[in-house]
Amino acid sequence: MTREFVNIAGYRFISIPDRVEMRWPLRDFCVELGMKGTILLSGEGINFFVSGTQESIHQFLSHLDEDERFRAIPLKISYSDNQPFKRMLVRIKKEIISMGHEEVKPEVFTAPSISPKDFKSWLDEGKEIIVLDTRNDYELRLGKFENAVDVGIKTFREFPEAIKKLPEEMKSTPVVMYCTGGIRCEKASVVMLEEGFESVYQLEGGILGYFEECGGDHWEGECFVFDRRVGLGPDLEETASILCYECREPLLPDEQKSDNYIVGTSCPYCAP
Repeated sequence: MTREFVNIAGYRFISIPDRVEMRWPLRDFCVELGMKGTILLSGEGINFFVSGTQESIHQFLSHLDEDERFRAIPLKISYSDNQPFKRMLVRIKKEIISMGHEEVKPEVFTAPSISPKDFKSWLDEGKEIIVLDTRNDYELRLGKFENAVDVGIKTFREFPEAIKKLPEEMKSTPVVMYCTGGIRCEKASVVMLEEGFESVYQLEGGILGYFEECGGDHWEGECFVFDRRVGLGPDLEETASILCYECREPLLPDEQKSDNYIVGTSCPYCAP
């Protein structure tokens, strides 16, 4: 059965000095195609997560390919019966993923990547590595790789300080870091190398890229996504998780059964 909506996400760290001039023409083009989602433009690059029909997504990607800076951007693709976004936005931002360290420029330098299949092979054989999650604490509650290290952050801006608290002996062990789609690791890996971690790898395509190539092997739970779907399983299908209307914390099905969960009012994380 063909699903009505194609959902794509992609990014590229590349200089965009004409981002202000691009903003409204790009937004109008997407609106005319009937697409919804968000495109972020900054001096450091482009980051987008948008949804539309197969034809509109095809036209959008063809439009991007007309500019060699955005040609053949790697994509994370999933499908849904419902539109996961409310509106179409194109925003100008200081960073396409906010960390607050302007000296970190992934376009110039970042850590090497490891493919999902190679990463799975390392896990299968029990290779001595540290698996590090760069995401926020509420994302980890929904799911993570087995034995992944949680650095305990509420926002990505806290990451540089958080890794300073990791044990010194970790610096000599190979680290494979991951996030939802890969963009956070582009910056996080640079910070880790600067902090003295000797061997740092980024999981290519992040969790969603791993799901696409390797399914749910070595994964526990689901993956939080920043749209109406809330969570995706290893099959890239929407799960039953929801967001609390009051505090916006994600709630797993069991948490929705809590006495503290009152629809539209409170949940176990914000109940008085």
